[in-house]
Amino acid sequence: MKLLPKQSTVLLGLMTCVLAHLPLPASADSTADLLLSLKCQNDYTVDVWRRYASGELLYRAKGPLGNLSLGKGTRETTGAAEVYKFRNSNYVYQVLGGRGDHRQQGTLEVFKNGRSFLSQACGQDG
Repeated sequence: MKLLPKQSTVLLGLMTCVLAHLPLPASADSTADLLLSLKCQNDYTVDVWRRYASGELLYRAKGPLGNLSLGKGTRETTGAAEVYKFRNSNYVYQVLGGRGDHRQQGTLEVFKNGRSFLSQACGQDG
């Protein structure tokens, strides 16, 4: 049970480092539509946006240890979920939003070099 808090701390710390060292050109504003908002553990919020003009998918994560902003995501629809994927170097952030009866549920998964690094159940924010 102690592994999950450690992974969350490492993930949020990594995001803080990424923000401090990379320019983040993608930004969600009045030109984008909020597709999904999830509330995860430790006051961590994940939002997926779509720009009106270009259709570009944007990932915004906010937490007490830092924020992460990514663009150029992909979307895949499965029978049970909308799957959004965003790449940042060796990391892939995958956000699954429930559909139908599971609309209020979601999952945040992070992969490093193709291997699962973190998986966290979340609920829809708002």
